[in-house]
Amino acid sequence: MRRDLEKDVVGRRIKDVEVRPSPNALRVIRRHNKPGKRSVRKEFTSQLAGRKVTKVERKGKYVLMHLDGGGVLVVHFGMSGQFLRATKRQPQAPHTHVIITFQQGGDLRFVDPRTFGEMFVTSSDDLGKVKELAHIAIDPLEDTFTWQAFGEHMAQRASKLKPLLMDQKFISGLGNIYSDEVLFAAGLRHDRMSDSLSSQEVRRLYRAIQEIVQDAIRYRGTTLEDEAYLDLFGKPGEFARELKVYGRKGLPCRRCRTPIQSVALGGRRSFFCPQCQS
Repeated sequence: MRRDLEKDVVGRRIKDVEVRPSPNALRVIRRHNKPGKRSVRKEFTSQLAGRKVTKVERKGKYVLMHLDGGGVLVVHFGMSGQFLRATKRQPQAPHTHVIITFQQGGDLRFVDPRTFGEMFVTSSDDLGKVKELAHIAIDPLEDTFTWQAFGEHMAQRASKLKPLLMDQKFISGLGNIYSDEVLFAAGLRHDRMSDSLSSQEVRRLYRAIQEIVQDAIRYRGTTLEDEAYLDLFGKPGEFARELKVYGRKGLPCRRCRTPIQSVALGGRRSFFCPQCQS
């Protein structure tokens, strides 16, 4: 998503912003609902209209769209949120909550059926004060994600591997799908304790994190049957067909043919091969 926005939206100037007339749309911009402030919609839209997008960054699961003048549009997609590029001639998808129209080149629509996502504008100087961003941990695609840094993090924790990989305060960006795929690639079970790993196992896990995330981006993400994720242009990602364990309960392991098993762990389903992972 960040890479597509960087190519398609950077350099465009925002003509106007519409927050749809529904309680769910207001929920998306809820952070602008402050006591004593003017209209919530006006508080949000006035900070975007007339501004040019100058840069797009990703921090963990947040997208940061930098604007000329020093503002930053911060976006979190939650469980089901997505951006879609469109034109006025195209009908709005259900659950479209915010529409950003550019002076030239159509619009950008924020769609979120479950409204766990969020959009808000802050200044670049105040980004460090956004607590959710301040708590985001090391990123597997950043230069700071080194073998040494990862090893130090692992040594300080004594947690089951699956919840630890999904903890955004430990490592950023991994969710339910990719943590299962990473653990399979590393040959480790979801319930292994992080402080029980040998140095060789830690190295395997470190490499698997980078490889799985990079492969998933190369295949443009993972779209499952519910199509909760589509790319910026409404097309599904293709990594689902590369999945080795996630969503494959009862199917033969692609490596050893043992049936894939599934267990509940921390309120989520974990998929693994009992033969290949230990």
